[in-house]
Amino acid sequence: MEGFKKYLKELFQGWKTIPNFLSFMRILLIPVFAVLLIKDHFILAVIVIAIAELTDWFDGMLARKLNQVSALGKVLDPIADKLSQISIVIVLIFKYSDNAIKYLFMFFIAKEIIMVVGGLILIINGFKPFAAEIWGKLATLVFCVVMITVLAVGENGALCEMLGFTLPNAITWILVGISAAFTLGSLFGYAPGFIKQLKEKNAKNEESD
Repeated sequence: MEGFKKYLKELFQGWKTIPNFLSFMRILLIPVFAVLLIKDHFILAVIVIAIAELTDWFDGMLARKLNQVSALGKVLDPIADKLSQISIVIVLIFKYSDNAIKYLFMFFIAKEIIMVVGGLILIINGFKPFAAEIWGKLATLVFCVVMITVLAVGENGALCEMLGFTLPNAITWILVGISAAFTLGSLFGYAPGFIKQLKEKNAKNEESD
């Protein structure tokens, strides 16, 4: 628990940055997205979630450009990603009548649960959060493009009536399957960072003995 307390103290040092406020905004837009869907304002809901996902791109860009990378940002950004992705997937589970594709959507929720539980275990044991680098960013980009497309023109999509077109379930399967493959790749992409920190911790323990 000492490692956890130390981590929390370091987490909020220099946290007041523009990228962090963008991440907070992304989190606040999630319930707005949900309420709009409940009220059947499908087009507005898709626009809101698209804006939320755009803030993900902007906060990373600004963090690097303004040199405002913070410990909280490294945690807040993936949390915002996970919450927005889970909210999208939950909506799609309820919108689709095909039970088989619902199980495919559930894969994304299972992945996020694994990430959250694994992350908590690592933090409690004194490890710092680490990124999956290019795999994680690529998986998030593919997820956003695929899921917003499915929300817009998939079964019961926001733009189906306006466009007179609904994405065939077979195409939806292919698109979501591609996103799932990238997501699985990003999950394994965290392994090198974990192994590196594990080796460093073991080396420190050996030095202190």
